[in-house]
Amino acid sequence: PGEGMLCGSFSKGLALVHSECEETDYINSRPFRVNAGPVHSYVKMPGDRTAYLSELKAGDQVLVVNPQGETRTATVGRMKIEYRPLVRVEASVALSGAEEGEARLPISVFLQNAETVKVVCSLGGGGWRAVPVTELKKGAKILSSVCQSARHTGIPVEEQILER
Repeated sequence: PGEGMLCGSFSKGLALVHSECEETDYINSRPFRVNAGPVHSYVKMPGDRTAYLSELKAGDQVLVVNPQGETRTATVGRMKIEYRPLVRVEASVALSGAEEGEARLPISVFLQNAETVKVVCSLGGGGWRAVPVTELKKGAKILSSVCQSARHTGIPVEEQILER
């Protein structure tokens, strides 16, 4: 529990999407599976790379992250593309050195609108909770990864790239 994958619409800001390892009224516990969103989403890969979900295939290595920021790799067993209702989850992070009210880095991730799809939220003091997207409230502190560099073909580059 607590582990997931960093996913999102913008490569500079990725949200920690929890694995579906917790048993619920809707599914049994699974060792590790992430419902990571639509095919256009970025996912964090080993070696400080990103990839589109649409590029992944069985056998690829992906980065798995826990709430403390510790990482490991996992091998993709299969990719499944389904048509499901989605919800957009938005957040923002203050840029390093920014004053209150100044520019913030947007984080956006589309996820299946289901009780079993969760993001990892901070409870403060190092605590965390996997929150279903159906229960998210404005102001929730979603654990995220931010990167100041732009990316081209999944690799950090020193360029000006605007993602919206």
